[in-house]
Amino acid sequence: MLRLTLPALICLPGAAFAHSGAHSGGGAFVAGMIHPITGADHILAMVGVGVWAAMIGGRALWAMPLAFVLAMLAGGMAGATGMIVSGVEPMITASVVLIGTAAALALRPALATVLLALAVFGAAHGFAHGVEGPGTGLVAYGAGFAGMTAGLHGVGIALGRMGAGWMPRAMGLATAVAGLGLAGGAL
Repeated sequence: MLRLTLPALICLPGAAFAHSGAHSGGGAFVAGMIHPITGADHILAMVGVGVWAAMIGGRALWAMPLAFVLAMLAGGMAGATGMIVSGVEPMITASVVLIGTAAALALRPALATVLLALAVFGAAHGFAHGVEGPGTGLVAYGAGFAGMTAGLHGVGIALGRMGAGWMPRAMGLATAVAGLGLAGGAL
């Protein structure tokens, strides 16, 4: 099932750079929950954080997702206020490649270094969520995208704990390759 699900997620129509911004029906909370799953770039990075956290283990299991989500909320607030930040979409794509590569290589840098990198990546993802969010109901919208992101991190942690030691590394490699595809416009 996983072998079919991951490629399907990677090949979603309108992958990177194609978040519609159209969040109709269900209110701001539902719109916030839907936004992280409207682009392969977000799904890959968020699940990748969980896979990498599972590989590192210990405090990383909660600290890595928490750092990403908190920074994402801060970035979301910045995006919702109309702040102009250049390079957000390339940073999002880079996050997919780098998080995937770190998992593929089973890198274990100092946790502080990992958390700083994930905070930068989380802020970029959050900024995109904030810019494309609704004009009203920002607290509910933020709660929605934070909740879905935490859920995607949880999926990654579960996947990272499955199977033999090679499986999380293979998922990391697939994530990095998909990120390169996103960067090249292939997906």
